[in-house]
Amino acid sequence: MNLPVFRSMTIALVIGLCCTATAHAGRSCEPKKASVQSVQQGLALAEKTVTALEASGSDVALLGRAGQDLSQYGLRYSHLGFAYRRPDGNGGHVWRVVHKLNQCGTATSALYRQGLGEFFLDDPWRYEAAYVVPSKDVQQRLLALLQDDAAIVRLHHRPYSIVSYVWGTRYQQSNQWAIETLARAMAPAIDSREKAQAWLMLHDYRPTTLHLGAFTRLRARMTASNVAFDDHPPEKRFGDRIETVTVDSVFHWLNRSGMAARAVAVTLP
Repeated sequence: MNLPVFRSMTIALVIGLCCTATAHAGRSCEPKKASVQSVQQGLALAEKTVTALEASGSDVALLGRAGQDLSQYGLRYSHLGFAYRRPDGNGGHVWRVVHKLNQCGTATSALYRQGLGEFFLDDPWRYEAAYVVPSKDVQQRLLALLQDDAAIVRLHHRPYSIVSYVWGTRYQQSNQWAIETLARAMAPAIDSREKAQAWLMLHDYRPTTLHLGAFTRLRARMTASNVAFDDHPPEKRFGDRIETVTVDSVFHWLNRSGMAARAVAVTLP
């Protein structure tokens, strides 16, 4: 099993390089120099998010960002990660984010551990974030897992499709890794994706159903390496019903199940 790639970069270095990150949640890696304004906005959103997380009193939160425009599907956020607080070795603490990214629009992915500044320097569609604060019990379980590299990678699957089937294991998109890892945190005996998905079914997680016609699916499959539909059951795929994990559906489920409070949006003025 391939181990995940963990990357860390200081905000100062990001500003110095003034360039976009080399891995994106379903985006290409065309050379593109970041503008001073985009860097400033990304760091401003990171700072505002840290302030909000500190005020919440939480140690762990599920953090979403608006990396892509999904408004045509009724969705506000596109990418999910785990934000957690850890000691900085100097008597204080720092916030880190663990999340899964698709490399440059290819059919593979890796896990990353970053600061919030880097998390928001990924050329987002909209400078807006949202987070949910889990219950204390859920936070404790997640915090132990998120600091354990072996535990984080346990359910990671490199083959990637941005619309991977929620109850399938051929591919795994970013939000799917997050929710399956959450299941493992809640039930440590889970040692496979199939068991994680069974736990999610048992606890009434409901995916988002995207209504994508045959032409849309064909065009997407022919033009992007990180899009595949062959893991979806034929009766659903040919019925134009693509069931996948979205940030919005995870937030709604966590609140509905009593595992977390309602989502809180963080926006720039």
